[in-house]
Amino acid sequence: MKVVAVENFEDPGFSADLIGWQQVHGRHALPWQNTRDAYLIWLSEIMLQQTQVSAVLGYYARFLERFPTLRDLAAAPVEDVMAQWSGLGYYTRARNLHKCAQRVVAEYDGVFPSDPVLLAELPGIGRSTAAAIAAFSSGRRAAIMDGNVKRVFARVFGIDTYPGEKKTEEAMWRRAEALLPESGIESYTQGLMDMGATLCTRSSPSCERCPMQLRCVAFKTGRTKDLPVRKPKKATPEKHTVMLAIVDGGQVLLQQRPPTGIWGGLLSLPELDGHIAAEDDEVADADHDALTLAVSRFGEMESYDRLSTVTHVFTHYKLHIAPYQVTLARRQGMAAEAGYVWYDAGKLADAALPAPVKKLLLELLGDRREAQQRMF
Repeated sequence: MKVVAVENFEDPGFSADLIGWQQVHGRHALPWQNTRDAYLIWLSEIMLQQTQVSAVLGYYARFLERFPTLRDLAAAPVEDVMAQWSGLGYYTRARNLHKCAQRVVAEYDGVFPSDPVLLAELPGIGRSTAAAIAAFSSGRRAAIMDGNVKRVFARVFGIDTYPGEKKTEEAMWRRAEALLPESGIESYTQGLMDMGATLCTRSSPSCERCPMQLRCVAFKTGRTKDLPVRKPKKATPEKHTVMLAIVDGGQVLLQQRPPTGIWGGLLSLPELDGHIAAEDDEVADADHDALTLAVSRFGEMESYDRLSTVTHVFTHYKLHIAPYQVTLARRQGMAAEAGYVWYDAGKLADAALPAPVKKLLLELLGDRREAQQRMF
């Protein structure tokens, strides 16, 4: 007869110890805490996806100043939303944020549902984020499973397989469901987040202050540096592109990027066709004829300078940008050039630009103004 192993992930002491620790030592003064307002909680959860709290705080305050309510966000042009998000990264989050606000207004009369299953059906809200929103806004018992939780579980319970592997992740979800407390779900959920962010960190975890020290398998066996098991390393792909900073007077030419793909929906610099190089190529360069042809759509080129290469690291690859500063002798009319706009240099700081492009332009145009001032 075949014997089937029965999983037993229940451990009431784990949730009790975690809740007790969080109530005394956890974080309690973050701007999205101490509220049942689902809008404030949802916004924080989306911003905190793959982003540190320290990076989110300023964006969160400015975002709420511009969009104080869900209906304000839903009614705003998506360009305004992208501008407020500019620099925070992972721009699909911003587009889904806007879509989600519109869905909640249209389908739920502006009130987020409390059921995590319904929340997970909305744009940009996955299973774990839905559980967090439901727990903090409605006190619903639902399990979260983000990177912090995986790290805590891997160490405390000695899980020695890669958490991104399907079978391991499924088992972690079953464990997360089994460990849910009967009461105190808000403190429990926040405690998991706080432990991973402040104690059970990737490097240099504070085991001496951890409430799980006595039950932690990684601590007992000296494997805190080995768990969680890391993803097998692959060579980081590298891509290359040529960008054109076409400057005329006090304006620079910008192009609206497609709604999907990297930096979707943001303004950026025009790219030179055919200069996205293979990952093993050197940094792309452009020849004079290619530049002249590309610029001719917008005007007669007077001069150009090759600027220093800018490297931007995404989650899955590195992008090397070869920027060219182009000065026009004469500007062409652009009535037929959909997707392009001449943008005032003085307004670039507030434009919906990718962070590396904004930095490049602010430095470039700042240096240009300083040089002009020295001439007079």
